[in-house]
Amino acid sequence: MIAPCHFGLESVLKKEITDLGYDISQVEDGRVTFIGDDEAICRANIGLRTAERILIKVGSFRAETFDELFEGTKALAWEDYLTADAKFWVAKAASIKSKLFSPSDIQSIMKKAMVERLKQVYNISWFGEDGASFPVRVFLMKDIVTVGLDTTGESLHKRGYRKLTAKAPIAENLAAALIMLTPWRADRILADPFCGSGTIPIEAALMAANIAPGMNRSFLASDWKNLIDKKVWDDCYEEAREMVDMSVKVHIQGSDLDSEMIKLAGQNARLAGVADMIEFEQKDICDFSPDGRYGFIITNPPYGERLEEKKNIPALYKKTGERFRMLDTWSMYLITSYEDAEKAIGRKADKNRKIYNGMMKTYYYQFMGPKPPKGGITP
Repeated sequence: MIAPCHFGLESVLKKEITDLGYDISQVEDGRVTFIGDDEAICRANIGLRTAERILIKVGSFRAETFDELFEGTKALAWEDYLTADAKFWVAKAASIKSKLFSPSDIQSIMKKAMVERLKQVYNISWFGEDGASFPVRVFLMKDIVTVGLDTTGESLHKRGYRKLTAKAPIAENLAAALIMLTPWRADRILADPFCGSGTIPIEAALMAANIAPGMNRSFLASDWKNLIDKKVWDDCYEEAREMVDMSVKVHIQGSDLDSEMIKLAGQNARLAGVADMIEFEQKDICDFSPDGRYGFIITNPPYGERLEEKKNIPALYKKTGERFRMLDTWSMYLITSYEDAEKAIGRKADKNRKIYNGMMKTYYYQFMGPKPPKGGITP
């Protein structure tokens, strides 16, 4: 199986897959390959928080010409996956440092090769393609073609709870990864002073209550009756339901200057089933002063990408730094593409990590507070 992810978050996804009980076979930029069976397809789709989708690896081969691409694709055992009535197409082609680089040409040539293979196997000349959908995704890296069947359909970051969003929302799988990159646990305070439509607080609550991110949605491969029995899906959903713990006590806060965003965040939290676990409040960063000690700020503030925001950004980050300094036992984790973030905050980060948010290069700045005493945290 191949699990693509945001560039820079491969180690987080690798740990998640290992925790699910599967062996990693390869880690590359933007994807992790692991070994699994039909049950693994179901469990990975339902349970992984930081992946973008789950692909079955059909094969890989070298191709420097379109003839080699055609022959290499035709040589793959498509009949092991595709029924005679399957609807199949190359949904996406990506090429890096390869001689073949035109996505549309790669897609059309691979489709022709798949048709040629299946014509011979099924002894038919025309495919109605009125059965289950089997989208194919292909990556070319240094002339090595890797071919995968997409079991997921709509990306895994679509948990189903976020009907409406902020102007520049953070993807759910990226929000989950940012939380996982901190030592935050459910018994510690988490606050997001730029919560927008609530994604970071909601993902934290889902993690605290052990609610699988894909528990309330369906996946493309559930229609693949030839490959995965319905009982396998049913058992995996049941396993996820049994692991939920709504009795967990948490202290998660989200605030934002925009009252409409706070309303949205509350609606999204209700849809996610975690409304009772999060306190949302309309509040300016100037008034941000959460209660408690040894808490975590995990946030995605405005980057100043839009012109109307740009002039306000230095003051916004300066104020964020001032509020953080008042919380002397807290830690702050902040993702942004704003180049002068540390300067405006007034402190050099203890660590920073480069993460690609789509095509945008961002840095995840990590300002560490002191560790709590061994005997636990007193209020």
